[in-house]
Amino acid sequence: MAGHAQKEIPDVIRDVKRMKDYQKGKFLGKGGFARCYELTDATNLKVLAGKIVSKSLLVKQSQKEKMQQEISIHRALDCKYIVGFHGYFEDTDNIYILLELCRKRSLMEMHKRRKYLTEPEVRYFCRHLIYGCQYLHENRVIHRDLKLGNTLLNDAMELKISDFGLATRVDHDGERKKTLCGTPNYIAPEILAKSGHSFEVDVWSLGCIVYTLLIGRPPFETNSLKDTYKRIQKNEFCIPNNVAKPTSNFIRRLLSADPSQRPSMFKMLDDDFFRGYT
Repeated sequence: MAGHAQKEIPDVIRDVKRMKDYQKGKFLGKGGFARCYELTDATNLKVLAGKIVSKSLLVKQSQKEKMQQEISIHRALDCKYIVGFHGYFEDTDNIYILLELCRKRSLMEMHKRRKYLTEPEVRYFCRHLIYGCQYLHENRVIHRDLKLGNTLLNDAMELKISDFGLATRVDHDGERKKTLCGTPNYIAPEILAKSGHSFEVDVWSLGCIVYTLLIGRPPFETNSLKDTYKRIQKNEFCIPNNVAKPTSNFIRRLLSADPSQRPSMFKMLDDDFFRGYT
């Protein structure tokens, strides 16, 4: 990435094709190749989140293709529990992706602030995540990077799945993907083993999210990447004794070393963890 200077993003961004202007507002954060800002549509004053990627960073053909794949997957999705896609355009310097603005930030910020959440809160957010994943899996999309930072919250505290940079489509039944990808604390053992993976990797990541929110730290976290990966491969994690039985059973099922033993997103809400709770 060195040597590729990113240009300052102008205060007024123009979509030349549609002759539309967007006023750059508050900086929302950055990740991977993208910087995010609030963007106000000058015609209707609607405020969106703009994910802005500098073309100078997309040097390799594979990076350009990944960017195109992210746009192509995300723009085809339409679900209450997935961040809304409002279009994209480019100019000579950048690609601009217009997304639904989630003002309450992410579960990661909430986790940092609160350290851990109560069981009813985790159940509430988990339900939204499952609905979003059911929609994705029905539409043959594996997210592959579910984590606290990719779960955004709107004003009504509804959870929205974001960031489709690592998402992939399953072209035929039984297809297994081989790409090594994901975020270390949430990565499933079959991805590390490169033995071929599918929808079950999202179930594993959900298990890591539930564990982290309830217990305050990720299940396999260590001080070194190598040790974290070792623990994931050996399925070494420990659930404190004060965690309720249905909850610890639920987490263990999601974090099964064998992907075929994990419940699918469609069976998950039948688990005792959700029983008797609305």
